Amino acid sequence: MLNGQKIVVVLPAYNASRTLEKTYNEIPFEFVDEVVLVDDASRDDTAEVARKLGMHTIVHEKNKGYGGNQKTCYRTALSLGADMVVMLHPDYQYTPRLITAVSAMIAFGEFDAVLASRILGIGALKGGMPLYKYVANRILTLVENILLGHKLSEYHTGYRAFSREVLERLPLDENSDDFVFDNQMLAQIVWADFRIGEVSCPTKYFPEASSINFRRSVTYGFGVLGTAIQFRMAKMGFLSPSLFKFK
Repeated sequence: MLNGQKIVVVLPAYNASRTLEKTYNEIPFEFVDEVVLVDDASRDDTAEVARKLGMHTIVHEKNKGYGGNQKTCYRTALSLGADMVVMLHPDYQYTPRLITAVSAMIAFGEFDAVLASRILGIGALKGGMPLYKYVANRILTLVENILLGHKLSEYHTGYRAFSREVLERLPLDENSDDFVFDNQMLAQIVWADFRIGEVSCPTKYFPEASSINFRRSVTYGFGVLGTAIQFRMAKMGFLSPSLFKFK
């Protein structure tokens, strides 16, 4: 616990057996109470490795997609009594050592959600982020900051922490089961006027790290733009999408 808050780390996993133990071993268990891994019908032994490490392990019999995996992650964490949830990819692209930092920002009441940003600082390209992804990240983030009326260094990191209130309030089941889930969730957080903090996070790109291909990146980009446009249209009263139908 941290400041009396129970911390549950969730790992949405797909074919992550080669990097899972390394990720798990760097989790700061002096503060983290429980680790939940949701295996999205992997073709390797991800679930077996997770169980051997002592994680609370759930296996989807059929692949539900990245967003569908996260929905299971958050429902499970809340059912375990989490006061805050840290979502971390198990591919070791992000360092688990920052869990304490992102958790503290919520545990001590400063923020409701915290993002570990690859863009703050100068580490993204040095860490191996492909140039086209970096450029797309910057363009999409600029457009989103304009349309959402907010200011973040990036909206696309896979390393996030949320208070229980955030996860209970957002209509997550209305979100996509694909990669754009992450972006829809952030748009909902901005819509609800929750406080979002950021910390700088180094990132590593290497063969075992998961990464969507160019075609799916393009699909994701259009999904991001669509979410931002829906948000702005809803704010102007021209649309009433289910994504933003909550109080």
